Amino acid sequence: MSWKLFWLLVEAARLTVLLSIISISIGFVLSSIVCAAVMSTNRAARIGGKLFVSFFRGTPLLVQLLLIYYLLPQIGLNVPSEVAAIVGMSLCTAAYQAEILRGGFSSVPKGLIEAANMCGLSKFATFRRIRLPIAVQLTIPALISEAIMMLKSSSLVSVVGVVELSRMAQDLAASTYRPLELFAAAGLIYLIINLVVAALGLKLEKQMQWGRT
Repeated sequence: MSWKLFWLLVEAARLTVLLSIISISIGFVLSSIVCAAVMSTNRAARIGGKLFVSFFRGTPLLVQLLLIYYLLPQIGLNVPSEVAAIVGMSLCTAAYQAEILRGGFSSVPKGLIEAANMCGLSKFATFRRIRLPIAVQLTIPALISEAIMMLKSSSLVSVVGVVELSRMAQDLAASTYRPLELFAAAGLIYLIINLVVAALGLKLEKQMQWGRT
C-alpha cells in the first residue's frame, strides 16, 4: 500500500479522534447531570435520569445515530452530519458514564462525608472537594475503557455520512480493490490510538493517586 493511501487514512483518523474527544467531553458533562438526577431525592428527576440511562444503554448506537440524523431536520435543525454524529455519540456515552460515576459516588466512604459535615463544609464544598475527586479517581479505569469503546464505536457514524477512518478505508478499498491492506492499516491506526488513550489514562490515574498521598 502506498504512503498516499496510508496518509488518507491518517487524515480520516484525525476526524475520528476529534469527534470522539468532543463527544466524550460533552458526554461527561451530561453524565454528571444525569448521575445527579438518578441519585436525587426528587422522584421526577430520578425517574427521568433512569429513563435516559435505560434508553441510551438499551438501544444500539447505530439506531440512535439514525434517529437523531433524521429527527433533527424534522424539528427544523438542518445540521452537518458531523454535528448529528456528535449529538448521538454524546448522548450514548453520557448514559454509560453516568452509571460509571454513580458507582464511583456510591463507593465514596461515608465516614469522609460525615467528617466534612462535622467540619462545617457545605454540601457543595463537600461535593467539590471530597466526593467528586474521589469518585473520579475511583472510576478513571472504567471511564478510560468507555472512552476506548466510543473511539471504536465512532466507526458507526459513517451511516450518517461522516467520512471517518472506517468509511475512508471502505471508500479506498472500493476504488483500489485492496481491501485487506487498507482494513489492516485502519485496524493498526485504531490500535495505536487506543493504546495512546490507555497509556494517558494510566498516567492520569497514577498522578491522581500521588496527588492524594
